[in-house]
Amino acid sequence: MSNLVFYILDVFAEEKYSGNQLGVFRGASNLPDSQLQKLAKELNFSESTFIMSEEEIDGGYDVRIFTPNEEVPFAGHPTLGTAWIILHEIIGCRVEEVILNLKAGQVPVTFDYEGDFVTAKTIKQKSPTFGRTFEAKKIAEVVNLNLIDLDERFPVQEVSTGLPFILVPVRKLDSMKKASINREKYFELIKNTKAKAIFLFCPEPYDPFNDINARLFADYYGVPEDPATGSASGCLAAYIVQHRFFNQDSIDIRIEQGREIGRPSLLHVKAAKKEAGIEIFVGGKVKLIAKGEFF
Repeated sequence: MSNLVFYILDVFAEEKYSGNQLGVFRGASNLPDSQLQKLAKELNFSESTFIMSEEEIDGGYDVRIFTPNEEVPFAGHPTLGTAWIILHEIIGCRVEEVILNLKAGQVPVTFDYEGDFVTAKTIKQKSPTFGRTFEAKKIAEVVNLNLIDLDERFPVQEVSTGLPFILVPVRKLDSMKKASINREKYFELIKNTKAKAIFLFCPEPYDPFNDINARLFADYYGVPEDPATGSASGCLAAYIVQHRFFNQDSIDIRIEQGREIGRPSLLHVKAAKKEAGIEIFVGGKVKLIAKGEFF
């Protein structure tokens, strides 16, 4: 195997060594799928990405995303972080947009600048689909909460913008803090669901400048708890608009995640109802932590 260039990033980080770590590989286009999966498992971040083309193909760069256990069609922080690497390490000059060709389709990432410095990155996610709803009591048992901890004014529901999640509205931050996964009930539940990850959220954040506190449990993907999740936050934005959680048809909010596991992250989310569906943008910071070769 030829040497691979790799990058370690913190994505959606509030500070260095927080947020969600991401491994991005270049030079892997000739490797078989089994080797890509092995590298993702060895690195053991929630996701790792592989840039499969150094030049644009059909207007975008071919990218594949792997969890430690399997390939996924879309994920938010890998999309954002990989676009940042393509901008700085492959394109090497100022552009306003980088398009990634993912299994879920083409996903554009836009960049804002302050002088020559990138100040913000934003993913435009695909229009959401809303799936099945679940009995609140059953889901409460899966996350080791009582029924009273959930906000039954709103449904527990599958939502997807390329990768599906089960969204669970919770009333109070105290309930968010004590939530955990009952693994037996969790794996029994996901036998019959498209979504394999559970995304809890409540409108009582740690930081009063933020709007939502969120937690993601994804044991199925080899991730007991994820510190920052762009794809799930995009689904949450769609859910909030669809169900008028804040009594509005458009939102511009801040979602905090990872506080409970010591990796504070912050995601900036916008969504609005349009004639073609719900338009969603998810953004945040990217920090380069390391660069090297993988032998």
